[in-house]
Amino acid sequence: MTEQLIGPGKKVTLHFAIKMDSGQLVDSTFDKKPATFTVGDGSLLPGFEHSLFGLGTGAKQSITLAPEKAFGPHNPNNVQKLSRTQFEGMELSEGLMVMFSDAAKAQLPGVVKDFDAQQVTVDFNHPLAGQTLIFDVEVIEVI
Repeated sequence: MTEQLIGPGKKVTLHFAIKMDSGQLVDSTFDKKPATFTVGDGSLLPGFEHSLFGLGTGAKQSITLAPEKAFGPHNPNNVQKLSRTQFEGMELSEGLMVMFSDAAKAQLPGVVKDFDAQQVTVDFNHPLAGQTLIFDVEVIEVI
């Protein structure tokens, strides 16, 4: 039987760790149950998936992903200044995550970057946007 390699439509079980290039750990499955997904099902960002292509069972890899292959570049257009009145009764602090509803009523997280008596600056970029990430993987099974 030929070894199965990761590619489109393959079912993959693996352990992973995502670290910022500073070494700070963002997420990991190495200390818990491994992750299982089917390539292309939307569980992983395409840049993470494509970095796994060609790996087989038992492979261990450390992959550095530029922002464009991970959560995208930081977009200054996603930083908005909103009226303080929209935050009536809220105790604000820098770094506070606030959920907003967009026009389609979907929940959209934003992070408070700055505020004063008149306005609040909110960053709607993914918290890891603009970050180079290190993606450590250990492939357990490819079907």
